[in-house]
Amino acid sequence: MIRISQLKLPITHTKAQLEKKIAKTLKNPGNSFTYEIKKQSLDCRHKNDKIFVYTVDVTIRDEQKLAKKVNNNNIMLTKEKPYEFPSPGETPLLHSPVIVGSGPAGLFCGWYLAKAGYCPIILERGEEAEKRQKTVENFWKNGVLDPESNVQFGEGGAGTFSDGKLNTLVKDPYGRNHEVLKRFVAAGAPEEIIYQQKPHLGTDVLVGIVEKMRHEIEEMGGKFCFRSKVTDLIFENNTLKEIEINNDKRIPAQVCVLAPGHSARDTFEMLQKRGVYMEPKSFAVGLRIEHPQEMINMDLYGEPENELLGAASYKVTHKCANGRGVYSFCMCPGGYVVNASSEPGRLAVNGMSYQARDSRNANSAMIVTVTPEDFPDKGVLGGVEFQRDLEKKAWELGEGKIPVQLFGDFCKNQASEALGEVTPCMKGEYILTNVRSVLPKAVGDSIEEGVRAFGKRISGFDREDALLSGIESRTSSPVRIVRDQELTANMAGIYPCGEGAGYAGGITSAAMDGIKVAETVCRKYAAIKNN
Repeated sequence: MIRISQLKLPITHTKAQLEKKIAKTLKNPGNSFTYEIKKQSLDCRHKNDKIFVYTVDVTIRDEQKLAKKVNNNNIMLTKEKPYEFPSPGETPLLHSPVIVGSGPAGLFCGWYLAKAGYCPIILERGEEAEKRQKTVENFWKNGVLDPESNVQFGEGGAGTFSDGKLNTLVKDPYGRNHEVLKRFVAAGAPEEIIYQQKPHLGTDVLVGIVEKMRHEIEEMGGKFCFRSKVTDLIFENNTLKEIEINNDKRIPAQVCVLAPGHSARDTFEMLQKRGVYMEPKSFAVGLRIEHPQEMINMDLYGEPENELLGAASYKVTHKCANGRGVYSFCMCPGGYVVNASSEPGRLAVNGMSYQARDSRNANSAMIVTVTPEDFPDKGVLGGVEFQRDLEKKAWELGEGKIPVQLFGDFCKNQASEALGEVTPCMKGEYILTNVRSVLPKAVGDSIEEGVRAFGKRISGFDREDALLSGIESRTSSPVRIVRDQELTANMAGIYPCGEGAGYAGGITSAAMDGIKVAETVCRKYAAIKNN
């Protein structure tokens, strides 16, 4: 194939114009060719001349001869190696591998193990996606929390109620990234996610995708058990023997893939009691900030709306005078701030968008990194205690409702009494109050300084009536379940996996880690159907 990069076209271009550009770049004298878009990015540096920049792979006759003929630094010969799942190992597997959690890590691990003939059992404490959606919507409407099935727990994991971003900074030479996107497309995602610079699905699309993947896993011999919370692991001589479900049922197991998600605090507590090595890790906490989406569009596009480009997004970072970093996280164009609580008496928020990204507000988390030094002498689960303390304060401040504060009042450290021009786009009830009072001083000071700094880059970002809400405490797992080069924990048979175990940071990277663990299990064990 011939790879062409830096193909620039107006955002209004047609498919025929792209093909004409490819032919012209190759100085093609009429020979037929096929092509695949590998990457599409947006260049908005000139607001009146916005362009798409493409990288494409072209298949054409006499490729080597043509590549030499065309003197262009943006043209090169390439050969893409397709992703390959390994062949099964030889160690007998007497019981189906068990996967704890059906988020991206568990779901993709399960799909590839099922495809290879391992008949995995996937245990999920929450509900199926469709039932879970109704449970969550009832919580947002009536405030009735189900601690086992909510924004954090249930089929699809926490990512099901998010913007559904699929971009990742993880570089994988084995092609797992591309494989994840292909699998999403096969399950019903738009084909454009394969090459878009910032692909996303939206929570409404994700629900159907995870259901489709579940049905495929079941058709290939896998089994799902919902409302099945893992309450204990039973070991003999530091080797896994059984898994306890819902405090009353035990199943035999040689292999347990632990993909519980970043909010499975009771699971972390159980693992600590059972001697599974974990270590505290850095994470981040902060607040959600809301602005009018038109304001963000004006900054990036130079116009309040663009049907071709949709809602604009941003990413900002700042190093504060106190040495802390503050940055935007999980930015949701045309999205909603949602009550993402999973424990009674504690409140956490997150951001979510539907596929259309058509709400009136943009929101993102303004978060500050905290390290184990911020909770010294608290042990391995000190980060969990730190999160819980903030969430308890937020719940008490809002009396169960999402606490909201205008940025101007946040700077004055006083409760807000009335909204400005920005009105909340939220899932769940909210109340105006003093959100800053929940935060540690260093975190509150960092957010104030950061928002002021971001106002110099994005016009209006530090407007007085921008809305802050909190607490955003579930950005990533506060612990890492330690694994070795074979991806196993100190207890034989345990395979920590995904974001909750501390090895991923988003939907795509978690799915990639799920595939990676599936490969490791496959290389060691013989498939069930071959036994």
